[in-house]
Amino acid sequence: MNLVLYGLTVLVWGSTWLAIEFQLGIVPPEVSIFYRYSAASLLLFGWCALRGERLAFPAAAHGWFAGLGVLLFGLNYVLAYNAQVHISSALTAIAFSTMLWMNILNARLFFGQRAGRGVLLGSVFGVAGILLLFYPQVGRLSWSDETVWGATLCVGSALVASLGNMVSQGAQRRSLPVLQSNAWGMFYGALLTGGYAAARGSEFAFDLSPAYLVSLAYLVVFGSIVAFGAYLTLLGRIGAHRAGYAMVMFPVVALILAVAVEGLRVSDSLVAGVLLVLTGNLFVLRRGRRSPAAPAVAPEADACQGARG
Repeated sequence: MNLVLYGLTVLVWGSTWLAIEFQLGIVPPEVSIFYRYSAASLLLFGWCALRGERLAFPAAAHGWFAGLGVLLFGLNYVLAYNAQVHISSALTAIAFSTMLWMNILNARLFFGQRAGRGVLLGSVFGVAGILLLFYPQVGRLSWSDETVWGATLCVGSALVASLGNMVSQGAQRRSLPVLQSNAWGMFYGALLTGGYAAARGSEFAFDLSPAYLVSLAYLVVFGSIVAFGAYLTLLGRIGAHRAGYAMVMFPVVALILAVAVEGLRVSDSLVAGVLLVLTGNLFVLRRGRRSPAAPAVAPEADACQGARG
């Protein structure tokens, strides 16, 4: 089951880099995020209602939901979308892969979870692979103020997302179900980004082009509902320090798609980088003894994943 969740997360999020590119243009980034998570939360609330799932929670639970909304479905994406305005997807992938190390450090800081030797060694292989994958593109970059600013925004996005991972892990420790947590979290995330867009005077425009509509639909259904449901359930099962390796696998999937669809040339550095990342993947995800500090996952968290097929 964990491999299915991991594979689904990697395959979907590995393809959303391209979809986000089609979101940049007429509609301000923060407004696109508002549309994305407003639609995703409405769909999740509707699905919960059809299934008769509980949607009323005490105020303390809404504190966790709001934390998810602010960190994982709001500020994280405001920073990430704006970063892609200033830097290439290659540099975005490298900067965001730092979330792997942030998850390891934050899991230790907040939950006392130690990353085993396999996780640490695999992380070294993974980050080295990402650097090698994108070295030809990054080597041609002009390190202007705009590039540095974009990279800074992206690393900030990774840090915020990592903290959101910790909130999700904490919520699952308190038996808050993933499905409803995501519905409420996306609702609060949409409120945050909508308020932010209004405060900065962004125009709530809408792009009716097929490219924008299709990419928005894909990001709502697959990039938000399906992938976040799979990833956060996985996070509760195996911990953030191991689940976070998915962040290193996304760019590999994106590059493989580029080779298959766009005719990207297969170079020695690309092959070597992919091999390093896959080697790291084996170290991180190999089966070991369960850490006693690992969180228990609520039965609801397991059950809700089956509803997303």
